[in-house]
Amino acid sequence: MDETSLRNIITDHNIVMTSVLRRQSSTSNENDVRMRNNRSSGHGAVNDSPPSSPAQPGDRGTRACCFCCLAVKSGNGTQGGPNSRIPLPERDDPPTHEEIESWGESFDKLMQSKGGRRTFREFLKSEYSEENILFWLACEDLKKEENPEIVEEKARLIYEDYISILSPKEVSLDSRVREVINRNMVDPTPHTFDEAQLQIYTLMHRDSYPRFLNSQMYKKLLEESQLS
Repeated sequence: MDETSLRNIITDHNIVMTSVLRRQSSTSNENDVRMRNNRSSGHGAVNDSPPSSPAQPGDRGTRACCFCCLAVKSGNGTQGGPNSRIPLPERDDPPTHEEIESWGESFDKLMQSKGGRRTFREFLKSEYSEENILFWLACEDLKKEENPEIVEEKARLIYEDYISILSPKEVSLDSRVREVINRNMVDPTPHTFDEAQLQIYTLMHRDSYPRFLNSQMYKKLLEESQLS
């Protein structure tokens, strides 16, 4: 292992651990405040209600250990077990021939179309480069978030999934952009990965998009939509 790879691994580890420790510190502070409030409200007052049962080992209450768990517990996420009661989204209408035809006019139009992104993702999956659009979509989702705690958690998950050199889904970024990300991860914001997102968008535009337009997948879809 060369010196650069070792340095990148150490950086990955430090960034993830810093985020975890910050989250643990925040949780500890919240518990301290809650305990102080409970003491204040109970001072000098008669409590008729029975004492609450002690927490069982491993019981985290309603606080989720990560954003994925938070999504499942709240019922707002897309993940869950086989018995999850999260409602499935309604099936989208198939794209029209005009919409499919517009995907060939520009990469922007393809990515602005929900059906276009879904079709392009299937194409990238066939080329074993699906992580590029998954990273881009994750960045778009992050930019919509306003809750600082969830921003930090989502940023950490994006870093672990797509930036860390230890991840099997690592996207291809140059060293300058990686340094920008490492600085941004000290205090993550919804725009932590903007430069990286633009670089991957450009990569898909220049590299994958021309092959998509010449693929049998797109040509067949275009032909079938014209006949229907």
